[in-house]
Amino acid sequence: MYSIRLARYEDLDKIMGVYAIARKYMENNGNPTQWGDSYPALEMLKVDIEKKHLFVYVENNEIHGVFAFIVGADASYAYIENGSWKNDDPYGTIHRIASDGKVKGIFSRCLDYCKELIHNLRIDTHENNSTMRHLIEKNGFKKCGIIYVKDGSPRIAYQYTRN
Repeated sequence: MYSIRLARYEDLDKIMGVYAIARKYMENNGNPTQWGDSYPALEMLKVDIEKKHLFVYVENNEIHGVFAFIVGADASYAYIENGSWKNDDPYGTIHRIASDGKVKGIFSRCLDYCKELIHNLRIDTHENNSTMRHLIEKNGFKKCGIIYVKDGSPRIAYQYTRN
């Protein structure tokens, strides 16, 4: 049995461990630059916890996954090129989703959780993140175009809507 709940400050060591495993996986699978050696930073995660944006996936009383979920406009998504969003309805954005690789299906379960909160979702990833691109597309997201994150680097943007 699994659950998804808001992250707590006492979860941070385990969360940082999950992100370290995910960064290593990305590096070993052709995507060493998206998160580099230290993304996301501990301070960012603390802010996410404070704002109730960070969630953990728990199975058998152990944290195996983590993601940020924010309902509301995302500044990175205000401009999109080589395409367009499917709609301009209110949406939730999934960021920084990661797992420790020990449990299968975490991505789909996290999406199901987010879909229960809002029916319109957006997500983005680096073009070299083939694993994430596969999972996003497999789970019903449609490619919408290219957005740029805070540091100016491009990301492939996707949207899911029940419409």
